[in-house]
Order: sequence, then C-alpha cells, then structure tokens
Amino acid sequence: MSYQSPVTIAHTLAQVERHDIVLPAIQREFVWQPEQICTLFDSLMQGYPFGTFLYWKVKREHNNRYQFYDFVLDYHERDRPHCPRIGEMPNSDVIAVLDGQQRLTALNIGLRGSLAKKLPYRRWRSNDAFPPCLLYLNLLWSPSDDDDVGMRYQFEFLTLRQAESREGCWFKVRDVLTIKNNGPAMTAWLEGRDLGDRSITEAHEVLNRLFEVIRTQPVVSFYAEESQELEKVLQIFIRTNSGGTVLSYSDLLLSVAVAQWTSDAREEIHQLVDDLNNTGLGFDFSKDWVLKAGLMLSDIGSVGFKVDNFNRDNMHIFEKRWFAIKDALTLTVELVSSFGFNGSTLRATNALLPIAYYIYSRQADGRYLTEQASESDREAIRQWLIRGFLKPSGIWGSGLDTLLTALRQDLRNSHTEFPIVEIGETMRLRGKSLAFDEDEIDDLTEMRIGDIRTFSLLSLIFQHLDLRQHFHIDHIFPRSRFHRTKLRSDGFSEDKVEELVDNANRLPNLQLLEGHENVQKRAMLPAEWLDSTKSTTEREQYVATHLLGEVPELMAGFDDFYEARRVQLRDRIIELLN
Repeated sequence: MSYQSPVTIAHTLAQVERHDIVLPAIQREFVWQPEQICTLFDSLMQGYPFGTFLYWKVKREHNNRYQFYDFVLDYHERDRPHCPRIGEMPNSDVIAVLDGQQRLTALNIGLRGSLAKKLPYRRWRSNDAFPPCLLYLNLLWSPSDDDDVGMRYQFEFLTLRQAESREGCWFKVRDVLTIKNNGPAMTAWLEGRDLGDRSITEAHEVLNRLFEVIRTQPVVSFYAEESQELEKVLQIFIRTNSGGTVLSYSDLLLSVAVAQWTSDAREEIHQLVDDLNNTGLGFDFSKDWVLKAGLMLSDIGSVGFKVDNFNRDNMHIFEKRWFAIKDALTLTVELVSSFGFNGSTLRATNALLPIAYYIYSRQADGRYLTEQASESDREAIRQWLIRGFLKPSGIWGSGLDTLLTALRQDLRNSHTEFPIVEIGETMRLRGKSLAFDEDEIDDLTEMRIGDIRTFSLLSLIFQHLDLRQHFHIDHIFPRSRFHRTKLRSDGFSEDKVEELVDNANRLPNLQLLEGHENVQKRAMLPAEWLDSTKSTTEREQYVATHLLGEVPELMAGFDDFYEARRVQLRDRIIELLN
C-alpha cells in the first residue's frame, strides 16, 4: 500500500464520470442525509482536513472477475436509492474505493447530480412528494451568533423555484465545474445578478473560494492498494471500516457475502427486500435480515454473523440455494401478512426465521405451505408466532443465534406438521418458555393500546376474523368521550376521571374493527352504532363474537361494561394460552 500525490475534487469526479473510479460490491449504499452533505462542503470551504481515501487498483485483466457499481448521481429516495451496477467494465485498469465512498458520493451528488427526498406529510406514492433538488450556495450569507456552531457557509438543497425566491444570491454549486475561470467569467456571472458593488465583492470572494476548493486545490489525498487477491482486499476493507459506528459489523459481513457471489447478489437482495416490504400493508425488513435468513435456511453452520460463516464455500452454497430461499421468504411474509401483521405490528422480524426454515424444508420435499395447506398447520404457526410476541420479556433478543440454530434442528427433524411442541420445549430449556403465569395473564388482560403486542393479543382472542382485510384497533367506547373536562362536567370525581381515562386505553375497551367500519363508527357510543348499522340478529352475533356482553346506552355504564368484559377476556386468554 502506498501514498499517492493528492489531486483536485474536479479531477476525481471526472474519474468517477468515466468509471475510472468505481465502487466494489463490498461497499454498501449511500446513507448520508442532505445536512451531512452541506456540512462536508462547508468544511471544505473552511479548509478543514478532508480525510484520506483508500483505493484498490484493479488491473485490467482482473476487473471482470468482480462486481462493480457506479456512484449514486441523481438520488431519489423512492425510485433510485441504490448504487447502479456498471455493465461492461472499461478495457483498462480501474480504481475501486475501499474507504471514502460516502464522501465521494456526497461530492458527486452536490457537484454533478441531484437529491430527491420525501417531503413530510406527503404520500409515498405521490411523485410530488419527491421534488428533485440541486445543491446551492448562498454567496451573500453571513453567520450570526445564533447559527449552528462552526458553520460559515450556507449550502442547501433547493428546487429552482426555491432558489429564485429565497433571499440572497444562490449559486448552483454544479456550475463551478463549467465556469471558465475565477476571473472575468466569474465577474460577468455576478454582474448579471444586479447585486451592487459591495455585494458583488463579497459574493466574488465566496465564489472564488468555492472555485479554488473544487478546481485548483489538491485536497483529495489517498493511499492505493495494488494487490489483486480478493481475500487480502477484504481484510483491508474490514480493518479500515469496522472501527466506526456508521458502518456496522453486519454491514461488513453482508458486503463480504455479496462480493463472493458470481451473480449480481446485491441487486437480487435489494429487490427481494423491496418485494417483501411491499407485501400486504407493508413491512420493514432489512438486508441483514435476508442475509441471516440465508444463513439459517442454507444449513451452513451456525446462524451467527461471524466471519467464519461467510467463507467462499458457504457463500457458494448460499448462492446455489438462493432462489429456493427467496421463494420460502416470500411465502413466509405472505403467510404472516395473511395473519394480519404488517411492519407496525410485527414485534420481531427474526421470529419469522424458524417459519421460513420450515417452509423451505417443505419445499425441498415438494410440499408447499399455501392457502390450500393444512389449516391446523397454519394455525399452529400462527399460535406459536403470537405466543412469542406476547411474552413481556421478548423472546427474540439475547441468545438469538444459539436459539435459532437449535430450533433449526427441531424443524429439520419434523416430517409432518409444524412441530410446535418440540420447538416449545427447546425454547423452554433455553429460558424462553412460551407458557404464561398468572401475573403475565393479568398483564395481558389490561394491556394498553400503545403496546406493540396489542394487535397480536386481539388477533389471538378474535381469531374468527379474516385479518387479511385491513383492521384497526378500535376503542369500543370512543376515546373522544373520555376528555377530562367532559367527564368532570358529567359529574365524575377527580379520582374517577383519572381511572376512566386510564381504562379507556386498555384491552377491555379495545376491539379489532375493519377500517371502513371504524371510519363509519367515529365517535358514536357502541350501543348507538350497533343499533344504527346492524339488524337484531347481526347485533346479537357481533356482541357474542366480540365478547361485548351487556352494552350500555350511556357512559355511566362504562365501569360495569369494562369489568364484565375484562373477566371474559381473561378467561378467553387463559383458555387459549394455557
């Protein structure tokens, strides 16, 4: 490894544009926020150390052996968040970035590209929620004592309309690459802005500083590694990056795994993550989760994120079984979605890994767990999943890798249906029992609506509901009826008011209600809503299946309703769990 003579930012970005500088597959995605890009440019303008880069010089005869990617240019949070793959590599040596990707991508976006981040409170599917913005520099901005500590230059990502309407003189930063010089050409640009002599002088000083930093000063310093051995390069990459907190150890291992596939693993994994997250009402799976699932389903040792598990032989097996793994994960998420879960109600994504292994092993035998599969099999999986979610201490935290490896053995030995008894015993022996004692039952009976376990518990109690529909967690007696001022005016004492407000958000006052019915119900008392929307027979059936008991006409009857339903719910929970 040797130190190289520094070069300018403009020279480096020209290399990026020609694909002389590329990203190896071991690099992850661009993760910086717009504010970080602006801070980087401010640091450059102030002359702060830029940091040294680490490059890997790949010889022409070797560059087709590896997967390489281009830098993000026009970042779009929804449509283009990933680094694009480079198709045919240039017939020349290339430079792969081992350390410095985030900084170089930030420069590439700020000086050559654009950034489209979702606006708050806008719909994800709306194109208007992602206005493309360019990086601008306000040439007339002066920091005040109240501004962020250390910031001396005002960089912002703006649309053209914003830049034209903002106070100040906003220069499009990318234009510094095409402006001919920092003399007459720069002066002519400023004079066309009608700023006045004093302002032109101040703006010229700032713009000239930007020109120098980007075009004339050699601020990009770097070391270069010339070894063509991937193993050595991976070790350098891990040593260089594992000390930081931004790039996690699991990120590194994912990169190592991707680098050792012969096909485009990065694109495959990204696409699968996107597809899984778009299932049903949406989930929040990660690349790490897919990788851990691959370790579990491939049967290539322990499920732990350890370097030994990511050797070339194991990754070859992982790749060979990839399409079967992908199918099993897709079926698993579809199954869990049919149980009514989504990203906001799924307490632990790792709880799906034993289910995925079971489905994967059944696929190997030509037996798929589909809608036509044994209903008892599906129900066993649902019961087991919910039990794990309901334990207050959580099952899927500490000791996870050891637990998953042990459960995999139980599942491997199962030849009929989901072995809920066997894996339950294995979990008990590891201190993760799925049995519930009296205190835990009491805790469940008065669970609050903000608890992430609430949907799981309601779906267990009211398992007759078709949860593939969109269900809301609904207050039976509407929350709007529990305003403290209103309760006081109704004659309740202060202590009683606090008790009622607290009980309003607990399980005895909660139910699962289809989305359209919940909108229809709004702030109506339950008796009024039932009478206005259901026939006598429908009302009786609804009351029975939802364990409502005697439904009072007025708020004054809430206490008796709450206590009677609490007892019914507790009996049902005991029946289902024990």
